[in-house]
Amino acid sequence: MRQSRWTPTIVPNVGVVYLVLDCFERSGCAWREADAADTDLETVIRDLMAGQYNDPQRVIAFNTSEHWADDVSEDVAREIRRRADLRHEDLSSSIEDFVVRHAGRERQLNLRLA
Repeated sequence: MRQSRWTPTIVPNVGVVYLVLDCFERSGCAWREADAADTDLETVIRDLMAGQYNDPQRVIAFNTSEHWADDVSEDVAREIRRRADLRHEDLSSSIEDFVVRHAGRERQLNLRLA
C-alpha cells in the first residue's frame, strides 16, 4: 500500500502575516503575540508608530499557503519614515532606533509650500 507524504496543516490560510520581534530589558526578546486579524502590514505599521512595542528588532512576513518568509524590516522602516515625514511627526526613541537600524540615517526633507 502506498503511503502519502501529505499531512494536513493546522495553520489557517490567512495570506501574508507580519510579526514583530520585540525585546524587553530583562525578559529578553519574543515574537509579540497578536490576534490573527491584527497581523496585516497596515496594523503592524500603525502599532509601531503608535509606540505599542518596547524595542522592536525585526519584522518578519510569511505566507504559509505560498511557503515563503522574509525579513521585511527595512521596507517597514522606510515606510514608517515616509509616513512620519509626510505628517511632520517625530518618532519615539525606540521606533527611531528601529528605523535607523534598518533604513539608515538618511532623511528626506519635505518643504512646506505656503
